[in-house]
Amino acid sequence: MRLTLALITLAFTATVAAQDAQIELRPIASGLAMPVAITHAGDSRLFITLQCGRVVIHDGISILPTPFLDITSIVRCGGEEGLLSVAFHPRYRENGLFFVYYVDRNGDLAIARYSVSSDPNRADPNSRVLILGIGHPNFSNHNGGQLQFGPDGYLYIGTGDGGSGGDPRNNGQTLTTLLGKMLRIDVDNGTPYAIPPSNPFAGLGSARNEIWAYGLRNPWRFTFDRENGDLWIADVGQNRWEEVNLQRASSIGGENYGWRRMEGAHCFNPATNCNDGSLVLPVLEYNQENVPACSVTGGYRYRGNEMLRLRGRYLYGDFCDGRLFAASENIDGTFSSRILLSTGTTISTFGEDIRGEVYLADYGGTLFRIVDTAPPLPFRRRAAGQRP
Repeated sequence: MRLTLALITLAFTATVAAQDAQIELRPIASGLAMPVAITHAGDSRLFITLQCGRVVIHDGISILPTPFLDITSIVRCGGEEGLLSVAFHPRYRENGLFFVYYVDRNGDLAIARYSVSSDPNRADPNSRVLILGIGHPNFSNHNGGQLQFGPDGYLYIGTGDGGSGGDPRNNGQTLTTLLGKMLRIDVDNGTPYAIPPSNPFAGLGSARNEIWAYGLRNPWRFTFDRENGDLWIADVGQNRWEEVNLQRASSIGGENYGWRRMEGAHCFNPATNCNDGSLVLPVLEYNQENVPACSVTGGYRYRGNEMLRLRGRYLYGDFCDGRLFAASENIDGTFSSRILLSTGTTISTFGEDIRGEVYLADYGGTLFRIVDTAPPLPFRRRAAGQRP
């Protein structure tokens, strides 16, 4: 049942690190039309991407009445198509540049660059420069849709496998297409971009040079750990297994995360003997059996200072059943996950503000902040060598 904002406070008690965390979703805005991404621009504002083509600003008090960006006229919206995310250049304060990922009117994927106007709360709608277009000709689903700048300053792009079910064209395993991939490009050099020389397939004629990693089905939200640079990739499963992959900051790229040979840590096509040892298995997975789960929504490894019981936990959720999970790292480097909260919402995305506090959007239109209402713990520095 959809929760009514004015009547219900979402709360659940979970035990985290031998302490009781009282986790709540605290509503901070409502009436949003299909929110699908949340980010910041290096200041206190939150930028919320709305699927049908607008980016709006929450200024800390309310949603500003005029959108930051409105490109509804060039976006095809519906199902899994639309304006899917925005990423601000690491030097946004100096250059005013940001990038958007959307499905265009032909159903193809587009990454475009825009500039802010003289008004810091308004983009210049005439500043659009197409950076990368990716054909998506056969099906309307599995568009991916995330943009993030990595700690290396390069722009990372998560693309879906091209749609339908079961990846009929085997795009995830085909290195001559940009679908079903994690891409990495240099938007500060080249026209309209350059290939980072350290990309794993740079200079190889047998693969697209933009590819950083492959074997993805439909990555729905990937994020970088703000403390150590690790890359977390949540990949939506076919019909049984939802997965989260972890790429350590020390990676040189080239990982094959398995799709369509594997769904999660399980053979898919072929049904047996699918892994010759070259595939990278997920660090987290859950199945869809006996619960109405259907689609993982990736989040953040929490690095803020207001929920110390959750510090170092990776927060993520499921779009259909609304469960909010927290995964913690074990001493052997594996991860264990627990349910923090059954929210009753459709979790479409997570976001992180400049201070590292984490937000969650209900696709039905409400923006929440995740809070711990238990008495605060004293902040303690990690000992040398202690896992985060």
